[in-house]
Amino acid sequence: MVRHPALLGGLLALAFTVSAHAEVTRFNVLERTASALQGRSFGAAGQVEKITASATIALDPANPRNAVITDLDRAPRNADGKVEATSDVVILRPARPNGILLFEVPNRGRRLISAWFDNSSIQGSVRLDQTDDPGQGFLLSQGYTLVWAGWQADAPAAASTLGIRVPVVAGITGPVREEWSFGDTTNPRRATLSYPVADRATAQLSVHARADDPRQSPPELKFSFIDDTTIEITRPSGLIPDALYELTYTARDPRMTGMGLAAIRDVTAFLRREGGAANPLAADGQSGISRAIGIGISQSGRALRDVLYYGMNEDEAGRLVFEAMMPIIPGARRSFTNDRFAEPGRNPGPEFDRLYPVLRFPFTYAVTEDAVTGRRDGLLLRCSLTNTCPRVMQIDSEFEFWGSEASLVVTDTRGRDLPPPPEVRLYMIAGSPHGNVASAVVSRKPTCTLPLNPVYGGPAFRALLTALRGWITEGVSPPESRYPTLAQNTLAAAGDVYPVPIPGLGYRAQYARAEAIEQATPLPKVRGEYPLYLPRAGVDGNALAGIRLPLLAAARATYTGWNPIAGADGGQTLCTQMGGTLPFAETRAERVAAQDPRPSIEELYPTSDAYVTAVKTATSRLVNERLLLPEDAAEAIAAAEAGTLARLAP
Repeated sequence: MVRHPALLGGLLALAFTVSAHAEVTRFNVLERTASALQGRSFGAAGQVEKITASATIALDPANPRNAVITDLDRAPRNADGKVEATSDVVILRPARPNGILLFEVPNRGRRLISAWFDNSSIQGSVRLDQTDDPGQGFLLSQGYTLVWAGWQADAPAAASTLGIRVPVVAGITGPVREEWSFGDTTNPRRATLSYPVADRATAQLSVHARADDPRQSPPELKFSFIDDTTIEITRPSGLIPDALYELTYTARDPRMTGMGLAAIRDVTAFLRREGGAANPLAADGQSGISRAIGIGISQSGRALRDVLYYGMNEDEAGRLVFEAMMPIIPGARRSFTNDRFAEPGRNPGPEFDRLYPVLRFPFTYAVTEDAVTGRRDGLLLRCSLTNTCPRVMQIDSEFEFWGSEASLVVTDTRGRDLPPPPEVRLYMIAGSPHGNVASAVVSRKPTCTLPLNPVYGGPAFRALLTALRGWITEGVSPPESRYPTLAQNTLAAAGDVYPVPIPGLGYRAQYARAEAIEQATPLPKVRGEYPLYLPRAGVDGNALAGIRLPLLAAARATYTGWNPIAGADGGQTLCTQMGGTLPFAETRAERVAAQDPRPSIEELYPTSDAYVTAVKTATSRLVNERLLLPEDAAEAIAAAEAGTLARLAP
């Protein structure tokens, strides 16, 4: 019996380094734990097995399904004429799985799904060793086989992250733009380049205090190269810590970042289709996987939209990869991945990384025409030609309308209403910021004007995933879309969001603009701007459309998807990814004195029992609409009875 873990891992790696009949040519199991998570059991699904591995994909540049990958034909090849990349893989498989592989596209190499679906307070890691690492265990108790595989070539390298090793195309040069906001006053300050510099003499550095301000090159601003991938910046005095420093330079040797999208495709296809000994999920010649769902959150939700757009829901053999996709909080954006000198880790927002090409046509699932270029395209165009389109549930926070141009998902580029195709459902979690953990409370952040928003979308995510499962396994249609639209008069121009002014809200029509950006040298150019709309609010200041969870359905405050930067007055100066909270007046007298048009708590809920009754009514309706599971309804009612549903700061 082998007892030493390192030796056991080595033996497993050797045992499974075999050729497979799929795009994954080597699947090396590095460690296999039969009773993971300290032996925790997940109801009828039982205990779980954890598998840590690496997967090598080999792409044939001559295969038309790979032709969409930028520079694949220029990349170095192996002896078989294929281009290789190696991805880190982690798998959790219950003892009694439900036959569905749930692939979470890692966010910057990290696992987020436990915090979003399972009420875990741990996010930003792939650690799966302790009993409470998977949170309340909803996903595993349902029997899902959970899979993560690295796809982002520039993901932060750490023991707790998943990455991918891709080849470099030597000899190619081209323009690259870097942007940094350090958030401190360290001077001088070192910064790392995304690609090695090819010509130091032509590099130029500028600074602007905020994204809307003009670029400056004051005499005190200096920089020098420490090496080909590091510069040291001498910062001028008098600027805010969040000032934006922008470097343009000629780079060399781009990475094959687009192969990361193929890794999502190929690892999933291998695990669900390959019946040989190399597949750790296979037994008796079968993988045991009948269907697959792809989930991506934020950056990885944008990447999932790219997988769909580039036709990568079809593997090299022409087979369907995912029966369903659930992009979460991508807004109308995709990722900066399948480009020469791409930077997938960029996170464009109202203030930072704004000019990187993640907001680019097409924005919608249906085919439309770009009013700026005249080009026709849609996210489902390629898969519709090969009959490989998945069922899609896109779920956005309310912030995505202010910060990620989400209204472009339901309008054409001229600002006209555009319903989603039948295989697509769209949902907005009303009042929610970009993301919260389950334990979030109303709190203060000095750089934001309003107290932070505590809305947590986990109960809605669990209900919608349950509906998605029924959609692909039993053909049961999920709830109709719950998304603001022009047709329903729940989208409005920026100046018409609130029917009457609300004292203390301080809304000045800030939102991130939808600019048509041309990547030019030395700096990107704005060729035009697409019309945008924002969620229309009711008299209580809360969005009319979307999924109104109990916190909003029985509201005691206005919960916004936006929050202005304190002391800033630009048209796009919003706290990145933050929402705001403005409580209702306690009494009618306070409301009248403040000239607040919103109802007071006293008027809405004369007694504590009245508030509990309102929560019960709201949860009953949500359960009937399949937007809330009965167990989450019971938890909301219990919180209302205990006086903790509003999640005020302690």
